[in-house]
Amino acid sequence: MNLWQAVKMAWKSIWGKKGRSALTILGIFIGIAAVMTIVSVMDGYKRAMLAQYAAMGTGILNVNIYNWEYDMDGNDISQDYFPDLRNFCNSLKDVKGVSPQGRLYNVTVSYGTKSTNNMQREWDDMGNPVGDFPPDMYYGSDQYSACNNLTLARGRDLAMLDMSKYNQVCTLGASAATLFFGSANPVGKSLAVGGSSYRVVGVYASRLTENSGNMNSNLDNFIVFPYTAQRMLGGEKPSEFVVKLKDSDKMKEVKTRMNGFLKGLLPDENFYVYSNDQWQQYEAQALGMVGGVLAGIAAISLLVGGIGIMNIMLVTVTERTREIGIRRAIGAQRASIVAQFLIEAGMLCGFGGIVGIIVGTGGSLILGKLLFKMTIYPSFPVTLGAFSLSVAIGVLFGSYPAAKASRLQPVEALRAE
Repeated sequence: MNLWQAVKMAWKSIWGKKGRSALTILGIFIGIAAVMTIVSVMDGYKRAMLAQYAAMGTGILNVNIYNWEYDMDGNDISQDYFPDLRNFCNSLKDVKGVSPQGRLYNVTVSYGTKSTNNMQREWDDMGNPVGDFPPDMYYGSDQYSACNNLTLARGRDLAMLDMSKYNQVCTLGASAATLFFGSANPVGKSLAVGGSSYRVVGVYASRLTENSGNMNSNLDNFIVFPYTAQRMLGGEKPSEFVVKLKDSDKMKEVKTRMNGFLKGLLPDENFYVYSNDQWQQYEAQALGMVGGVLAGIAAISLLVGGIGIMNIMLVTVTERTREIGIRRAIGAQRASIVAQFLIEAGMLCGFGGIVGIIVGTGGSLILGKLLFKMTIYPSFPVTLGAFSLSVAIGVLFGSYPAAKASRLQPVEALRAE
């Protein structure tokens, strides 16, 4: 019997018992669909994460200094470390800029009827902001935009003169500008910030891309004030700083020198220097572990499906015992018997794999739109791997029934009813 004849016989057997065949491949296609969907969603999350880091820029060092001190009345009397840090960074030829990235909390910002008092930080089940989301507020220097990969869309940037003269000005991210001013040009208009008036001098272009997804939808919703405004607006002195490098390849060298400088400035070593690359590595590792756990759960479905294949093939061997006896009696080799049943098991799982690929692709598209607002198609290697896996499961779990069929003795098989 040649290969084509074996394929035709396998198809005839599968098609002759359509209901049983459909139930047999159910476990296979569910497992394949689950694996494909999980891989695609993990890929979508990774693309959104990389888009966020790309928007923030590469070659960035973050410096955290947590040497806070308080007087007897509990007032913050911590030192302003930015001048020392700025002077040190200016002495390094590989540093492009440095800026505080202090946060401002519990301050009301309003324009007309729009007020942060009426905004809430809430998300729905799909990760979308509910209603108006209040902007994040930062203290920065004239180099804040360079350090955070920002480009101006309107107006001007913060200037050193704004710091030295304590000018009450600010710049807005694209989302914050739309939040308060809609489609109008915010430049020249003033926001009421904590009872004081701050004039908008510039608006940054959006950093969102088509791959940013929901997880980064708040990326452009921020306001930047001169770091000297801390004297009027309150809050702790900036303890977070961003250092932008000219060349990412110099990251290790600059980080080493930065650590050495801060050890001299802060004998107690109350600081931490890290790069965005570290967080990327941590998130990639965490993502890999989560993906592994989910893939393991989906693999259980494939195992159950494989056991179902083995069971149904054993039933098929029992049903076709007499046929096998006749073929063996007229000279069929054991290899041809094994090949026939392996082809049938492989075809069953192959059909399950095809259905699983179709369902998995649909699931990837739906979840990609809901979770990340992007179109996610399973890659060709993933699709090919899924189909190959389904056929391999059929061959693997069909091996025992096929071997059992080939070992039947012709005389005993011919006696079977």
